[in-house]
Amino acid sequence: MKRSIIQTPDAPAAIGTYSQAVRVGDTVYLSGQIGLDPASMQLVDGIDAQIHQVFRNLSAVATAAGGALADVVKLNVFLTDLGDFPKVNEIMAQYFPAPYPARAAVGVAALPRGALVEADAVMVSA
Repeated sequence: MKRSIIQTPDAPAAIGTYSQAVRVGDTVYLSGQIGLDPASMQLVDGIDAQIHQVFRNLSAVATAAGGALADVVKLNVFLTDLGDFPKVNEIMAQYFPAPYPARAAVGVAALPRGALVEADAVMVSA
């Protein structure tokens, strides 16, 4: 199968050797997003703001791929403090409709640029 690269200025530009997303058939693999504001490329302040920004960034990439967060089938969330997990649940419900995607939440020692949260996703859209 042929793969195609998804790129949008509505999400932060890649800060490494990766693409914002890659489509293979009907499946889109969305790279990890941290709470970077796409216009300034600066990390937003605070865990709540970072969680919102992560989901806005993922949404922008999903839209650029012709889908939406409702099409996400798998979500991985990485947190530097698992105590913030209830905030992820609360804010996630504002961006993802039920039924929710399969999900993992992982505690990590550190994230790029000192971010507090990162999420990546797999989306299926025709």
